[in-house]
Amino acid sequence: MTLKIPFDNSYARLPDAFYARQAPVPVRAPQLIAFNADLARLLDIAPGDVHELAETFAGNALPAGAEPLAQLYSGHQFGNYNPQLGDGRAVLLGETVGTDGVRRDIQLKGSGPTLFSRQGDGRAWLGPVLREYVVSEAMHALGIQTTRALAAVETGEIVLREGPMPGAVLTRVARSHLRVGTFQVFAARGQIDSLRRLTEYAIARHYPQAEGPMGLLRAVRDAQAQLIASWMSVGFIHGVMNTDNCSVAGETIDYGPCAFLDSYHPNTVYSSIDRAGRYAYSNQPDIAVWNVAQLATALIQQMEDKEAAVEEATEIVHAMPDLLQQNWLARFQAKIGLTTTRDGDQELISDLLVRMAQNQADFTNTFRALGTDKARDQFTDPLAFDEWAVGWQARLSHEEAPTEVMQAANPAFIPRNHRVEQMIEAAVQGDYSPFHRLNTVLAQPFSDQPENADLTRPPLESEVVQATFCGT
Repeated sequence: MTLKIPFDNSYARLPDAFYARQAPVPVRAPQLIAFNADLARLLDIAPGDVHELAETFAGNALPAGAEPLAQLYSGHQFGNYNPQLGDGRAVLLGETVGTDGVRRDIQLKGSGPTLFSRQGDGRAWLGPVLREYVVSEAMHALGIQTTRALAAVETGEIVLREGPMPGAVLTRVARSHLRVGTFQVFAARGQIDSLRRLTEYAIARHYPQAEGPMGLLRAVRDAQAQLIASWMSVGFIHGVMNTDNCSVAGETIDYGPCAFLDSYHPNTVYSSIDRAGRYAYSNQPDIAVWNVAQLATALIQQMEDKEAAVEEATEIVHAMPDLLQQNWLARFQAKIGLTTTRDGDQELISDLLVRMAQNQADFTNTFRALGTDKARDQFTDPLAFDEWAVGWQARLSHEEAPTEVMQAANPAFIPRNHRVEQMIEAAVQGDYSPFHRLNTVLAQPFSDQPENADLTRPPLESEVVQATFCGT
């Protein structure tokens, strides 16, 4: 069977200022690790044989209709502005309009150096490719807006990081790869015509109901408020919330040093490069507001009446903390079985989280066990849970089906950090069975799956992951 991808490449029809034409750099000996057949059907892709899939998604063979390019953007990295970033190790093959009518990008990540590589090798090693594949697909199954993984391919080449590592390429699918940093680069350069063109493109592609730059700002704000609340509800820590990793489409993008909470603590940081804790778990809502404020600053540059634009943008951004809080409260109300709102709900949830932090309670397992007698077992002092549960049970008396609500809001399975690391270690040795098992189990995160209960276990002391890494 011949691989057929129905490309319709709108971004490639934008002016040359938006990208650099760039073919992927071929690799020595591509071998297919995984191909996401369900996602391929959604993209209306007719898959080829294994050899053809490996050649295509390693970048060795370009399918008909592809117009490969590396996108230009800039961004704030840990609060410091970098005037030019861009796709330094990724190539956008093109776009498809799926069977659901949604336009999506198909991008090769780790496909070799580009004009924007900044002296990097443009490659990826196997670990981050498998991490992104597993975690992004798990996030999709959790119902969280995210980029997805279409394929993973071994390259048959060595990549140098801390030492020699096996190389790999990930095929990433996104509603687009437009970032806050895409707007920032044109605003910073004073390229107002390009900024206007980008704004029009983003509105047409993602938010056709939005009116002008401020309408786009509102839409992105709302999407980000929903996204961050969903992250918080499953204990996800992105780890590198730079503006170049903030998707205008409202998707989770760039799974570098990401991780999930084990024992709950609001100040948890895993990312090895986040030395000051800027992107700690509890800081993510504030950083999302900061990122949207940077988008506002960029969008304002194209407005004729700057003073009025600043006033309107300020109002839009200042409303975001309340939106985040509303979304957060709705998510966490469901996690404790509530579908209605009453005075004291936020205090009830906050009290539980404080007690969890004080008692080293596992985030995922505690919430999953609510409504059973096992929740208290997650606490070093079970009486701390018992004391909280008195008020909670009284609150549940006003709800009709709290158990069903909690089961639907609280996953049994997440990509636990130690399991991801164990999966990577096995794959480096040529054993992909843990990788395939994780993908299978995490595709049904709200199902108990008693035969896979070992994947719900928190790490032993010797298994605790102390830091996660970008892989670049």
